[in-house]
Amino acid sequence: MLLYIEKVKENQKAFADKVIEISKKLKINPNWLMLVMYSESGLDHRKPNPDGGATGLIQFMPETAAWLKTTTYALKNMSNVQQLDYVYKYFKGFTGKIKSYFDLYLITFFPAAVGKPNDFIFQTKTKSAALIAAKNKGIDKWVKDGKITLGEFKKYTNSTIPKDIIAKLNDNTTTTTPVVEEKKNNKLSKINPIFLFGMIGLFIYFYKKK
Repeated sequence: MLLYIEKVKENQKAFADKVIEISKKLKINPNWLMLVMYSESGLDHRKPNPDGGATGLIQFMPETAAWLKTTTYALKNMSNVQQLDYVYKYFKGFTGKIKSYFDLYLITFFPAAVGKPNDFIFQTKTKSAALIAAKNKGIDKWVKDGKITLGEFKKYTNSTIPKDIIAKLNDNTTTTTPVVEEKKNNKLSKINPIFLFGMIGLFIYFYKKK
């Protein structure tokens, strides 16, 4: 099963199927995506962040929503399954380049840091290092120097992974694993094998007599 699928309160089966579908397209372990969304929003597709205006499964910022040709208001009013289409659009440009859970989370949080050294400081032309650190105090807790480096972000990411799920995150071969168990009425599996082989024997007997 997918990690934290029980936290999804609406359209659970459709949501799980969609996560598997887009993970196949992105060539990633679907549990990476589930943990990123759980870490960002608790898998609540309507969750807002009043400090910055982010919303949704991966906390889309207003400028990110505009880049995806939508708005945070529209995202908030979509179903969780519909919003996954925009999650896919956000990561699509990195298809084949996401090699770990950390890669996926870094792309979610600060894509400009992809491929940078550990001493790279998170800042942009419009957002200072101090501002980014102030809005993410949980990440700046290692040094508390008013800036976040890629190395600090790695420490933060590793510290948030529950030990009991590390094995699932290290596996990148589960993109086709069924994620929501369904009761199946497989009548053939209930047939007594002795009866089944007897029927096959009768078929062969009558076939030879023809």
